[in-house]
Amino acid sequence: MRNKITLASILILLAFMVSPLILSRTSATSQDQPNIDKSSLTVSAWTNNSYKGNYDVWSWVPRMEFKVNGPIASGSQLYVEVQQPGGTAPWLKFDCETGETEKGRWWKTECGGRDVEDKSILPVGTVNFSIKMRNELAGGDMTLFTGRIKVAKTHSGEVGPKAAQRFVYYVDQDWNLPIGYVYYTPKDPFGWEMPEFHVAFWVRGAAYKFDPHLFYQGKEIGRMFSDGMQMGAAGCSSVLDIQTTISPADSFPQQAKWSRVECDFPLVIRYDKTDGGNGQPNTNELFKLASNPGEYEFKVLWNNKLARSIKFTVGPDGKLDNGIASANKLGTGRVIVPVTIIGDQDGVWDRAAWKTEAFYGNPLTGFTPPQ
Repeated sequence: MRNKITLASILILLAFMVSPLILSRTSATSQDQPNIDKSSLTVSAWTNNSYKGNYDVWSWVPRMEFKVNGPIASGSQLYVEVQQPGGTAPWLKFDCETGETEKGRWWKTECGGRDVEDKSILPVGTVNFSIKMRNELAGGDMTLFTGRIKVAKTHSGEVGPKAAQRFVYYVDQDWNLPIGYVYYTPKDPFGWEMPEFHVAFWVRGAAYKFDPHLFYQGKEIGRMFSDGMQMGAAGCSSVLDIQTTISPADSFPQQAKWSRVECDFPLVIRYDKTDGGNGQPNTNELFKLASNPGEYEFKVLWNNKLARSIKFTVGPDGKLDNGIASANKLGTGRVIVPVTIIGDQDGVWDRAAWKTEAFYGNPLTGFTPPQ
């Protein structure tokens, strides 16, 4: 469907690649202070298969992954402080890899986990944490995010006299399931690609075999056939798995695993007058959301069974924003939408978790998932 990019274009693109971690532009271009993209934050429990040198007892430490919207000044250092479970006593303080980032771009980092497993502990429960940034050159220290996680454990399933205290640790992520996202890919500054439409949602369990479908006014869109073959087929993939580092007993529901799934519709684009599209194929072959405002519904088959439904509205010029992400200062260009969860493939999960635990203790206002 798309024209081939020339070698010269590739070289131009490479020239703009300053760092592998400064990845994209963020929608929060008007901000003057760094902030966390809350939709990118994932906190998991790293299971350490020893405790103070004893391999018959397993323990845990937290692991963080998140994006920070710039600007991040030179000399800045991101770091995390974590308190003891169930209390306010200090426990951990560790740095996260940090790079100077200009306003309008973001920096992705991860920290904790294996790097601090020598500080692993046994207690579980509610754990408070903060993500901060200091600057030794300019002076100053700021808190970017505060939150909490609920850490639990389940037996590893190993048998034998030495296996009694081999527990697998995990962070409960059920709050993610009713919260979905719709968004466009960033506009290509060279005009080769136009903003394509995407949907993201969470599942609990093994994330594979998804079949996505998009409907407008009851008619399926984003599907085109040529000589009997489907062109530009939509597809889904798991882009983030939050699970224990050691598999728990098979009897534990969905193996203590949660996954974010993203679905791409290459034949569905925004396409308003600002989208460009230099060198694009005949856009009459593509479905233009900007020209078709109104109600849409996304449905996905998971293992050949209907598992999710997401309804959303496209406004004039293809706008998706419903105000929830901006009202809650989530620091993301993605639009939050409620998700209807269908069937039982996610197992038993806490349907009320989003009310208090969304975004690690920072629940949304103005959001209500379908019943």
